[in-house]
Amino acid sequence: MANRRLNPASLLRRQRSRRRRRKAALQSPPAPPEKKARGGPDALQRYAREFARGLLSARPSQPPPTDEGASAEGEMLTAVEAKEGRAFLLLPQGQALTFTGKCSLMCLYGSVRVFGFNIVPDQPPYHLFSPYSHCALTIEAVAYKEPEKSGKEMKAEAKSILRAHLVPRDARCKLMKDFIPQCSMILLERLDTPATRFIHSYSNFSHIFKAKRQKAPSFTPEDTVLASVGAGKQDPRNGLLMSESTLSAVEELVQACQDEDEGCPIVLVCGPKSVGKSTFNRYLINILLNSLPCIEFLDCDLGQPEFTPPGCVSLINVTEPLLGPPFTHQRTPRKMVYFGATSCEQDTERYIDTLKYVFSAYERDVPLVINTMGWVKGAGLLLLIDIIRLLAPSHIVQISVEDFRDMPQLSPEYIHCTAGLHTRGKALFRRKSLNGMEDSGQQGLAQAGSHPPHPGHQLLCVQPKFPGAGNAGTGRTHSSVLRDMAILAYLGQLQPPDVESVFPLHSLIPYQVPFNAVALRVIHTEVAPAHILYSVNASWVGLCQVPDQVPCNADGPVLLTHTPICNCLGFGIVRGVDTDKKLYHILTPVAPQNLRFVNCLLIGSIPIPNCIFLNQVGIEGEIPYVTSEYNYDISGTDQLRRHGMFSGDLPQETSYNFHG
Repeated sequence: MANRRLNPASLLRRQRSRRRRRKAALQSPPAPPEKKARGGPDALQRYAREFARGLLSARPSQPPPTDEGASAEGEMLTAVEAKEGRAFLLLPQGQALTFTGKCSLMCLYGSVRVFGFNIVPDQPPYHLFSPYSHCALTIEAVAYKEPEKSGKEMKAEAKSILRAHLVPRDARCKLMKDFIPQCSMILLERLDTPATRFIHSYSNFSHIFKAKRQKAPSFTPEDTVLASVGAGKQDPRNGLLMSESTLSAVEELVQACQDEDEGCPIVLVCGPKSVGKSTFNRYLINILLNSLPCIEFLDCDLGQPEFTPPGCVSLINVTEPLLGPPFTHQRTPRKMVYFGATSCEQDTERYIDTLKYVFSAYERDVPLVINTMGWVKGAGLLLLIDIIRLLAPSHIVQISVEDFRDMPQLSPEYIHCTAGLHTRGKALFRRKSLNGMEDSGQQGLAQAGSHPPHPGHQLLCVQPKFPGAGNAGTGRTHSSVLRDMAILAYLGQLQPPDVESVFPLHSLIPYQVPFNAVALRVIHTEVAPAHILYSVNASWVGLCQVPDQVPCNADGPVLLTHTPICNCLGFGIVRGVDTDKKLYHILTPVAPQNLRFVNCLLIGSIPIPNCIFLNQVGIEGEIPYVTSEYNYDISGTDQLRRHGMFSGDLPQETSYNFHG
């Protein structure tokens, strides 16, 4: 930082000396010193200013990005700190800030875009979540319609806005010094939510929003200001990278949703794992919310759902932009079914019936975006064909990388003629005989397994451009870690909203639920009735509502003989089972007015995150529900596994297991 105090002549002499030493090392004659100053004093001053900027830059020297969607961060960013936890930024049109962290953003003047969503003045603050487990968010200043005012009047208006937000005079002067037409001015504030506080309380995730250490040791004044609100500047190439095919598909879908000539579009997004389906969905929804009041979202992905903990199929009405990964916007869907597993491979028929049940709630009055699983090989591809026939989308966005050969292009002809897992294609039907009657041997088969012809769809093929696209092994974060963060974020709703400290789960008061008030069902395996309470204890359960009345059983728990497809109102943890008083003790953030409808507890294969058991605060001695001495040869036992934040980390087995 001492170099900043050198005058231009000193800077020039130092630069000359460095160049002489480098050339001498290469045994080349030094350049004549008089050539350095050629161009006069103005050129010398420009050179010195550029050199000083280079010294102040906190980013490592890198070539400018060439990928579509990666806006270059210019040197025109002006940032001032008004008071602790608040910062004001001035961004000229086209300039961008890519960052890691979390903060609240309000646009005071002009217009900015974040992950496809345009933010303008007079809108409420938006919460931005940019963890290093996902691609970084970028705040970009975009063009806006200027009012019919002179430059002086526009400056006066901007000054009045800053005064209204109690910005000190020195900070106002610094901002207004760089104010030009088409500038955008934003307010960033430090952000803290109950969900993020709860996630941070576990050491595995305590640094999820902290930026990685930069290679350059120095920081600009703007870096210090951003750090005060919990944000760290990142290279633009760490942000969202959009290929030409992606932008073209989004543009076509936006046009279709605005026209609605043939009804509201139904957009199904599919592709293999780790190709960016969820990122595409979030970007598309944000773009659509710029012109539409709401979007319906049908989530068919059991392993990585967008708005719920894993293991669910849900339909949700989206009215707010998605400015973070799934664990930052856990919400209550309009309709949800707890399937109880992260894959449907073992029970595809129940999965199809679940989709039918949830999809029936879609009223076709607004556009629908459908998220699908990344299982597109073998039986997964056949199941996807069934899903397309069932949901009849108007548009299919097929995301795939160039060398992926396991998934053909899902054209209307291919869907119409190819047999699915539970449906038949056109080629399998017998032609009618001359008298108009079907062959008797095939008539019953056609009635039992046929599906009406698909009306056709428009296929949009997208090839992503971000590094590692389509390679699940090079993903930023292991899928099981993402599922753990979604569950932790859901349980974070149990934390009081206005209290900074975090309450451990064992300190919260659970609900007491009588045995005869709810029925039990273990979804993923058969459990003997005498052992059912061992399965329920310390388990993640779906709080569901079956339409039938639960039979009363005064002697023990009420058991269901089959897995119902019914509404799920939320989730909870069974903290304990009191066999003397015949009570379940359940922790859940579901509101009491909704809990009165719950009459069924579904137990699936979704595990409670290991950290909840292993890192309980204030526990001395043996950890409840966990043991380090156990016979793993007993049928039904298994060891817990820990996964690192990144998929490249090797999973490690621990010597713990649950005991009832």
